[in-house]
Amino acid sequence: MAHLVLTIFDNPVNGLWIFLSISAVALFAVFIPTVTWIDSQRKEREAFYKAETIRRVAEASGEGAKAALELLKAESRMESHKRGEGMKIGGVICVAVGAAMVIFLRVLTATDPGAPYLVGLIPGFIGVAMLVYVYALARPIE
Repeated sequence: MAHLVLTIFDNPVNGLWIFLSISAVALFAVFIPTVTWIDSQRKEREAFYKAETIRRVAEASGEGAKAALELLKAESRMESHKRGEGMKIGGVICVAVGAAMVIFLRVLTATDPGAPYLVGLIPGFIGVAMLVYVYALARPIE
């Protein structure tokens, strides 16, 4: 058994692989769950503070309830606007990536008549679909 351990640690390459194995286990078993837990705690705290603020505004006076409803509506509008803008940016990026792939693959395989340069149309059409949804199909923001 001692001979096996000495053989493993005798070669520097084996030591590197052992280090990388331990690092991978630490990453997936410790770091990712910890970051996920911290993020969930932050979201929970934000939701609590938001609910507490809305409750206090609503209890303040007769105008407080109206102000709390307006705050909720404004937040909903901002979230919808942010989602729409994200879809627009994603669509433009997908169209650009698709066009770049078509051009790159066409230039790279210019002599091959059966070249797969049209593969670049896949992300391009995904981007077009996202833009069509945002501009034509999505419910307008109030």
